[in-house]
Amino acid sequence: MVSGPIPSANPANPASPIEVLDPARLSSPLVFASPHSGAYYPPDFVAASALELAALRKSEDCYVDELFADTPALGAPLLRALYPRAFLDVNRESHELDPDMFDQPLPAFVNTTSARVAAGLGTIARIVASRREIYRHKLSFNEAERRIAGVYKPYHRALRDLVNRARNRFGFCVLIDCHSMPSTGLPLDSDSGAHGVDVVLGDRGGMSCAAAVTDTLDSILSELGYRVTRNNPYAGGFTTQHYGDPGNGIHAIQIEINRTIYMDEMTLQRRKGFGKLKADLNTMIRGVSAFAATQHHQLQYQRLSAE
Repeated sequence: MVSGPIPSANPANPASPIEVLDPARLSSPLVFASPHSGAYYPPDFVAASALELAALRKSEDCYVDELFADTPALGAPLLRALYPRAFLDVNRESHELDPDMFDQPLPAFVNTTSARVAAGLGTIARIVASRREIYRHKLSFNEAERRIAGVYKPYHRALRDLVNRARNRFGFCVLIDCHSMPSTGLPLDSDSGAHGVDVVLGDRGGMSCAAAVTDTLDSILSELGYRVTRNNPYAGGFTTQHYGDPGNGIHAIQIEINRTIYMDEMTLQRRKGFGKLKADLNTMIRGVSAFAATQHHQLQYQRLSAE
């Protein structure tokens, strides 16, 4: 492990809330997304928080975008969110909000009763992964709308465009939503069962992705020596639920990587195993791309018209 202070978050104000790393030549139906690795913390957000920056960063999926950064060289795009999930979580419905966080009643269309909201992890989170409260004061709904318009909507416009492009080009798309998991579990999973597991594959119990894709990922990672489980404790979030539509040729699966494999969870420093994990993930990408190339008939649009 490299010792030293907690690495700094990106100090630069990005021109866009997202970045799409596109291949020079699109040769794979895979699309990769990293919704929680953003590290730009707006100064006004940090000033409004009751927490120091180091505490806010504990909710990041640190370096996940770096782990998958070679995907363009392998023929597939990578979508990165540049703002952190503590600021706004794009792996949620657009308006999953806790009414107790706001200084006025929320509109009727807002989802205030989901399990994620109850856990403090809505579209705008109330707490960080360590369960500490983020804000000193209540927020205005206008502030929520500003973040949703400025960060959430551009992310999902880009993701939908990438998914549709892959499906139009290849007849189907395999969307891999990339995450890391803390070794001690998140508030939604206080008894997570993730101990001793390296990777969790979430396909919503087979609802968001063809079993053959999940089987292939499981097989490749297991052969590489990783301990893999499925749908426990992470079955997939909003992205897999919202985009996964196997009958229409869109297969969405979530991959959660145990952070202890590649980083120190306290210092946020990369471990020596970082490079090996990245190389193994590239092997996984090549393997699932090769599988997809031979299974067009199985993964493409399956539904027949009613006419």
